Amino acid sequence: MGSLLDVPGLRVGHAQRTDGGWLTGVTAVVLPPGSAGGVDVRGGGPGTIETDALDPSTLVQTVDGIALTGGSAYGLASASGVQLWLEEQGQGHPVMGGVVPIVPGAVIFDLGRGGDFRARPDAAMGYSAAAAAVGLEDAPDGGLRGCVGAGTGAVLGRGQYKGGVGMASVRLPGGAVPGPPGAPEVSLPEGIVVGAIAVVNAAGFPVFAEAGAHTREGWSGAPVVSGTVHDAARSPESLNTTLAVVATNAALTPAESRRLATAAHSGLARALDPSHTQVDGDTIFGVSTRAIEFDRSTDAGRVVGLMMVQIAAAQAVREAILDGVRSATAVTTPAGSWEPYPAA
Repeated sequence: MGSLLDVPGLRVGHAQRTDGGWLTGVTAVVLPPGSAGGVDVRGGGPGTIETDALDPSTLVQTVDGIALTGGSAYGLASASGVQLWLEEQGQGHPVMGGVVPIVPGAVIFDLGRGGDFRARPDAAMGYSAAAAAVGLEDAPDGGLRGCVGAGTGAVLGRGQYKGGVGMASVRLPGGAVPGPPGAPEVSLPEGIVVGAIAVVNAAGFPVFAEAGAHTREGWSGAPVVSGTVHDAARSPESLNTTLAVVATNAALTPAESRRLATAAHSGLARALDPSHTQVDGDTIFGVSTRAIEFDRSTDAGRVVGLMMVQIAAAQAVREAILDGVRSATAVTTPAGSWEPYPAA
């Protein structure tokens, strides 16, 4: 299955709190200097910060980190903590007197799930998440999954089941790939990988291919689950969101990184039913470390290279979301109890 960390140079860190009325956290994705980024927001209830900085037409063409956080709009403050940590490392857009790290972010709604509505991430928690960031060499066991970071207070399936953080990756085979009809084969370089991390806090239910079509009873009928949860936590009006970062070492421009995020939403839709609803803030960030160039000498080479990466992005995001569902563990707070999804 792999992880986001299979993309060389990427690091992930979590910070969370689960006591004293808290059930929330922050996930920081720390990127190599010079990375390109894009974003695509498809949900009807998003909460984001600095996404305009990822517009391909803006001044700065790089991104330094991404903050995924609980706390709804209040949690956006955590992005400044990630930014402060990156500044201490000297990473960011150079300006007179220092650097300004570019750190977009997005939130899930988990307010009150620990029992205290006012318990939400702040800049200090964002800083801690960034400071805890590790690469693949430091986390070979994939211990960054589950009810950690931004997934600490996540739930899914109309608030019935526990959600969490998941990761996955897809490696592209190098060598000859069929070109468009009438065009010659295209050669892809060795070593291209696409990785994803997802925070699953969806209104919808997961769709596992191995289990066939899932039941819709939980969505259209009365929810059935052990324990008690406040009505607000299970109401269809409760806000939700699935967040993802999909990254590759294939060299992409900011505009192509945005298209990577757009293509990856197909994977989100395959993994969750329904998705992109009015009460979801579904947001995907696309990132390129720009490490491996592919053949752009012909239109066929450019198009095939981009399509292969985009197809892998959708697959990686789908698998990361389902991994987040499988990795979730039961939790009980003063606000209620949530069990993992039974088919996971």
